[in-house]
Amino acid sequence: MRHSLVHSRIRDCDEPTTPGVAGWAAMTPHPKIEAIVETYLSLADAEAPGLVEGLYLEGSAALGDYRPGASDVDFVAVTAADPPAGVLERIHARLGAHPFEGVYVTWEDLRRDPAELGERPQAHEGRLNRRGEVNPVTWHTLSNHGLTCRGPKPGEAEIWNDPAALAAWTNGNLDRYWRRLVTRASLPASPWGLLSLGGYGTVWFVTGVARLHYTLATGEITSKTGAGRHALEVFPERWHRVVNEALRLREEDTALPTLASALSGLGDHFGTPRRSLYGSPFERKGDVLGFADQVITAAHELYEERWRRG
Repeated sequence: MRHSLVHSRIRDCDEPTTPGVAGWAAMTPHPKIEAIVETYLSLADAEAPGLVEGLYLEGSAALGDYRPGASDVDFVAVTAADPPAGVLERIHARLGAHPFEGVYVTWEDLRRDPAELGERPQAHEGRLNRRGEVNPVTWHTLSNHGLTCRGPKPGEAEIWNDPAALAAWTNGNLDRYWRRLVTRASLPASPWGLLSLGGYGTVWFVTGVARLHYTLATGEITSKTGAGRHALEVFPERWHRVVNEALRLREEDTALPTLASALSGLGDHFGTPRRSLYGSPFERKGDVLGFADQVITAAHELYEERWRRG
């Protein structure tokens, strides 16, 4: 499989780039991101000066789709060598419940195929664990869209990037994660069966599978909102209502994976005026899972036509 090292096109959020905190965030997409990153860098530098040599934002913050109510701040932190786990645990314990989620890698890691890296320390839901997955999506997003908070300026960092590997990983993820999730959500009493009745599940399924379809169609990465717009362009009108419903919920930025959010969302169906495009959450769930199933099938077909056959 062909692969390449490419010079990063990471956008600069720090002018000039400094080892400290002050001034770095003048170009961040939202003040909440600025506050979270400033807090993190202060804690990291106090706990282990010089440990974090590079800090880059990916995910919704980098893709122009950050929603302060529902979005995490996704990061890649770069160190010279593998950091001691205890140090990272203390940093993230002090950071607390801030939605700051990401992975720790070295500069050498960025030059390598992520499939060869194995486990890397990952921060998730306010805790640090060593089960974090590093995949081509992260590398591709970082290379083409990432925001620099600390480290080399654009064009100075080298990041491994292989479009064929990205496509293969995406195709595998359709079944490895999404097809299994659709199956679980089809069981009414399962956690995902209940979650898929709410707004969070609607956004997660509809935009999640559409993002993978977009990647296999274009070779690029898009945001949740971008995926919804892509779906409106390429899928039949039969599915436009559920896609527009997901876009509505994404824009309103209130759909969270909590019981309280799910219960409050019921008013979207029965309130006056009715905000939902659906008369009931059960009707909407049927379309959510039906759309996901069709997109997975269509995305597999795209992979066969464009990538596997060359």
